[in-house]
Amino acid sequence: MGFTFSKEERLCSRRLIDHLYTEGHRLMAFPFSVQWMVHPNSIPAQVMMVAPKRKFHHAVDRNRVRRLTRECYRLMKPSFYAFLEEQGVSIVFSMVYVHNEILTFDQLSKKMEKLLEALEKDIVNTL
Repeated sequence: MGFTFSKEERLCSRRLIDHLYTEGHRLMAFPFSVQWMVHPNSIPAQVMMVAPKRKFHHAVDRNRVRRLTRECYRLMKPSFYAFLEEQGVSIVFSMVYVHNEILTFDQLSKKMEKLLEALEKDIVNTL
């Protein structure tokens, strides 16, 4: 799996999103709140990035947060996919940006790394 972020990896199904928020596990890794659940997929993970309008009133700010988050995830995805394939699971999850300020790319990269490590620990503990 390369450093891409294709359409199949995006969580778009309204039914699946509703199911995720009603029956999924919750994890807080500042500046993200993560909702995740195990789901049989053909790919290791489907993800949705959210920047709430309540925190960022301007669309440019919401778009900026989502772009930075997507880029950080894209660069760290291969190691995360290797972990998921090693565990033999596939998941769906959403990342909600809960911080009031937009972090720089370097700061967000470090936070994303911690988030994925915490998610891996949570997955191992749940299985």
